[in-house]
Amino acid sequence: MAAPLRLARTTVFAVVCLGLGVAAHVLGGAPVPAPAAAGGLAVALVAAYALAGRERSITVILPLLAALQVVMHVLFSMSHAATPHQPAGHLHSGLVPDLGMLVAHGWAVAMTALWLARGEAALWSLLRRLVVRLLVIWLPPLTTPFSTPLWTAEPRELRPAVLRHVVSRRGPPRVVAA
Repeated sequence: MAAPLRLARTTVFAVVCLGLGVAAHVLGGAPVPAPAAAGGLAVALVAAYALAGRERSITVILPLLAALQVVMHVLFSMSHAATPHQPAGHLHSGLVPDLGMLVAHGWAVAMTALWLARGEAALWSLLRRLVVRLLVIWLPPLTTPFSTPLWTAEPRELRPAVLRHVVSRRGPPRVVAA
């Protein structure tokens, strides 16, 4: 695959992962420091670039997103400074998430994986169609000795609009001699 397209796909994937991770973490009640966000973006870029060479299905996207969710969760949780009433690390219950957080992470992974898999399929379908269209435009029509031409130099016989759908072979029945 061409490097610009691979880099664009990698960037979109990493930004979506980081954006959703930061948004969910902020909605959970904790800010995300800039160094942690930059680290999360770097991790997502490296992971996505390794797999962006060809079309990927949901069976590859889902585990990658799950692993990135875990890494970003730990990274964002460990980036918080300790305060007198909260220990360093995760604000709620250490680094081990509770049931609600596991459900939220699972839902986010599943929905994002479906969304990215559908986008991946649409992108590759579009690229395949584009290649076919360009080949049709650039390649001359192939002819064989047995093929009929697709067009003729003679114009077709023009019929009035009323008689356009009339079959001209109709007529009285043929007489069959018995």
